[in-house]
Amino acid sequence: MRQSKLFPKTIKIAPKDATSASHKYLVQAGFVDMLQAGAYTYLPLAWRVITNINKIVREEMNAEGGQELLMPALQSRSIWDETGRWDGSLSDVMYQFKDASGKDLGLAATHEEVVYDLMRKFINSYKDLPLAVYQIQNKFRAELRPKGGLMRGREFMMKDLYSFHLTLEDLNGYYQKMIAAYLRVYGRCGLDAKVVEASGGVFTDNFSHEFQIVSDAGEDRILYCDGCDFAQNTEISKLKAGDKCPKCGLPIKEGKSIEVGNIFNFGEKYAKDMNGYVNDAQGNKQPIWMASYGIGISRLVATIVEKYHDEKGMIWPEAVAPFKIHLISIKKDEAAEKIYDQLVAAGVEVLFDDRDLSAGAKFADADLIGLPWRVVVSEKTGDQVEVKKRHQTESSLIALTELLDQLK
Repeated sequence: MRQSKLFPKTIKIAPKDATSASHKYLVQAGFVDMLQAGAYTYLPLAWRVITNINKIVREEMNAEGGQELLMPALQSRSIWDETGRWDGSLSDVMYQFKDASGKDLGLAATHEEVVYDLMRKFINSYKDLPLAVYQIQNKFRAELRPKGGLMRGREFMMKDLYSFHLTLEDLNGYYQKMIAAYLRVYGRCGLDAKVVEASGGVFTDNFSHEFQIVSDAGEDRILYCDGCDFAQNTEISKLKAGDKCPKCGLPIKEGKSIEVGNIFNFGEKYAKDMNGYVNDAQGNKQPIWMASYGIGISRLVATIVEKYHDEKGMIWPEAVAPFKIHLISIKKDEAAEKIYDQLVAAGVEVLFDDRDLSAGAKFADADLIGLPWRVVVSEKTGDQVEVKKRHQTESSLIALTELLDQLK
């Protein structure tokens, strides 16, 4: 991609309402644009990041037997009345309105009712279970105070997977597999996630599990142990910082964190509310057990920036970066064009700064955008290139063939 053609251009002035590094840098670098509070356009650079994250998510969900589909975001009231959530626990966060005919409709804050209705239509036998389906789709929630850019929005992108089982034992087994799959997703995105016991909130009376990234930019507070996997949300914990960990005995820490995912075991709730039953092998009527598993895709973009940035801009991990290399030509010449063509031919995703700007302006934009590798071509580099990783301070001169070997 030639940077002269990239839409849009970077901006020097940070948004006035930016309270976090991710909000500031994502706007300044031209990754997102705010249409209104809590609703953002994902511009080409951000969409490339999201595409990379979604690829990782799809690979891990598919590996655990998930089948991708897409459900309606526009939903009728009737399906929500079956569980009592239209006027109940979700009434404060769900956008609800009437259409031209006076029919009550809502925008999807979540999809449990829709997916369970789908399952009771098509699961006809115990032989159809277990089953897991997922989607990647925008959700809508009536946040009173959206803030932090992509951290807390009214419209946001989410991956939600739902699993269905004949027995609680089978559900619990899959639940543990999904915890492991989620940790793989976050690890591949460059994040060290903690599995945190938490309240079910408006979704279930049972405890749930959140996936939290320790960060000063977070809105949650968790208690955790560095010696083992113990972690609890302070909202439910009876412990406090400094207490002995109930698992290993080391002192517990408390810190701010960002929630990037959550999973809920609904048990028999939806079977009872929505009449979802099948006969087992002995002909006995059994409930279709359900659990749900969510990852905040757009929030994950912001979280990665919160964990990887400095005073100059963002520092993208290679697995999710919009491009792998930022190729900078100090002086427009055939050498830079030739290297660009060679990188593209080698299958390397490269952003080529071919603009007629000063070297300082180009380097500042490169630091702001934060691609993993910066490759400079100038009169001084000769038949080599000047290479520097974004998080490093020193650069080195190497042959292009050596760079390609390192990229492999």
